[in-house]
Amino acid sequence: MLQRLWSFRDRYRILHLTWFAFFLTFVVWFNMAPLATTIQQDLRLTTEQLKVLAICNLALTIPARIAIGILLDRFGPRLVFSALLVLALVPCSIAATATTFNQLVWSSLVTGIMGAGFVVGVRMVAEWFPPQEIGFAQGIYGGWGNFGAAAAQFTLPAVAVAATFLSSGAVNWRLAILLTGIICALYGFVYFKSVADTPPGKVYQRPQRDGGMPVTSANSFWAMTALDLGMLLSLGLLTFPLAQPQIHFLQGWQELLCWGFLAGLFILQTYKSWEVNREVVGSLNPLDSNFLKSSKTYPSAQRYQFRQVALLSFTYLTNFGAQLAVFSILPMFFEQTFALNRVAAGAIAAISYPFLNLVSRPSGGLISDKCGSRKWTMTLLTVGIGVGFLLMSTINSHWSLPIAIAVTLFCAYFVQAAAGATFSLVPLIKPEITGQIAGTVGAYGNVGGVVYLTVYNFTNTGTLFSTMGVVALICASLCGFFLTEPSAVFAQNNAILKVEPRI
Repeated sequence: MLQRLWSFRDRYRILHLTWFAFFLTFVVWFNMAPLATTIQQDLRLTTEQLKVLAICNLALTIPARIAIGILLDRFGPRLVFSALLVLALVPCSIAATATTFNQLVWSSLVTGIMGAGFVVGVRMVAEWFPPQEIGFAQGIYGGWGNFGAAAAQFTLPAVAVAATFLSSGAVNWRLAILLTGIICALYGFVYFKSVADTPPGKVYQRPQRDGGMPVTSANSFWAMTALDLGMLLSLGLLTFPLAQPQIHFLQGWQELLCWGFLAGLFILQTYKSWEVNREVVGSLNPLDSNFLKSSKTYPSAQRYQFRQVALLSFTYLTNFGAQLAVFSILPMFFEQTFALNRVAAGAIAAISYPFLNLVSRPSGGLISDKCGSRKWTMTLLTVGIGVGFLLMSTINSHWSLPIAIAVTLFCAYFVQAAAGATFSLVPLIKPEITGQIAGTVGAYGNVGGVVYLTVYNFTNTGTLFSTMGVVALICASLCGFFLTEPSAVFAQNNAILKVEPRI
């Protein structure tokens, strides 16, 4: 596969077109961060308002990944990804023409939806690659696409400076942001014309009902409801920093209104899920004679264990959630611990996460493909996360800087490789609802980022690293006992992709 990766033919062409689509969504998602100080000076924003914008940029990504997963399974990745890419022009246009803080808030909220683009490509790649190669393919897709965040950090300030001649000598941050939206929208049309949902001869499988994830047992329904509740509670955590006195973005009644909205959203989501699974769950009316009585039993060939979705959601919380949190604080951690300047500290963070991720995430998927057991690959990589973060929790100013960097790289490798291994398993659970499963698992990566950063806000880096290490070891033990090896994955021989697609 490594030799054919660069051929840009057949399924590899689809892979390259899809990871680049994901790459562009992340460029748009993070297009404001590298220009934040320039925007602050131009619009006279406070530091607290910048923090609000960063929170808003994350807020809608969690529910958007669930919604995109539902749309994806219904309409297919070609249409959904293309539409999402074109949608990027809306928040970019709002930000590029903004003159007030409130306009930037709306732009940040809508831009957060772009973070859901990851989910779409997971199913596209799963449709085009056989089980024996799916880990490496998903690793390439996730690792290379994620680099869009770093690309925005490195290139957009240079674009803004280069375009000063169009803005009377001022740094032209507006044009830089608008260009990301224009490029993304144009690529949406290219992507729509260049890909197909499935290879020739393969039928795109859709769930029989829309609106919620189908499950095959009543216990699975209640487990899914608990996962939904966890996601919405993590959104509620975002209201706390917005209501702090120094920010004062939300008044007391507005914070309660947000919690009320989340409660209503949870009730609606639970009801829609029940509608899809009513035969399995039974009536929710205590006065009904069929209260909680199942009227349908799935044949064994159609069943799947929802605990696999829950476990993979937990693993993604421990790896990608930790990655989101650590990358946010790592430059400051090295700057303060070793008295480094910002450039040096930022370089360490960039090498540890965006650049290393180009190799480490694909390698995690490749190991999962080749070692013969996806379960134990996932378990051992998660153990590595736990050991790595526990080592990082002991780093202090007495450490040698090279050793501290080596430990950081060791930990970062396991974090990113485990993310690749997670999505080598996701598409194998139940193919026709891969979008919704990927949406749930992907959303829990963001949940992890929110939870870990909340822990950090109330403690310090040492406590944060220790917490992430312990959580990862707990997750690894659960994977060892309860994660199920996908049946017959390594015995399957899928040769349907040897024909050049006619698209």
